[in-house]
Amino acid sequence: MQAKVSWVDNLRFIGRSASGHSMVFDADSADSTAPSPMEMVLMSAGACSSVDVVSILQKARQQVLGCEVELTAERAESVPRVFTKIHLHFVVSGHDLSDKQVARAVDLSADKYCSVSIMLASSVAVSHSYSINNANQTAASA
Repeated sequence: MQAKVSWVDNLRFIGRSASGHSMVFDADSADSTAPSPMEMVLMSAGACSSVDVVSILQKARQQVLGCEVELTAERAESVPRVFTKIHLHFVVSGHDLSDKQVARAVDLSADKYCSVSIMLASSVAVSHSYSINNANQTAASA
């Protein structure tokens, strides 16, 4: 895998992936026009895990209508301001979703499939939870 990051102006950069996609990064906390690099890392963990959860649920023939992951993170007080904790809370919506299947999907993503989250977990306390919004009822688990 390869990528290139080029300075645009101020603290704004454009990242370009070898696959031809571009993303703007902006570390100017006072006048930001795009996510910061750390926000992108956090969102990448959420995107990676969400792909796994949806894919696993679809393969289990669950009727998934939506999946959001709410991410919260804590950072070190001093430089380097690395993440010290990340929590991913999945909100999965659908028809007749099985609590067991959603729990399994979240666990498999956390323990086996999500490269981003697993990589971060080697130095960050990463936790996961979920809630289910069924079409006919609402169930919650942690």
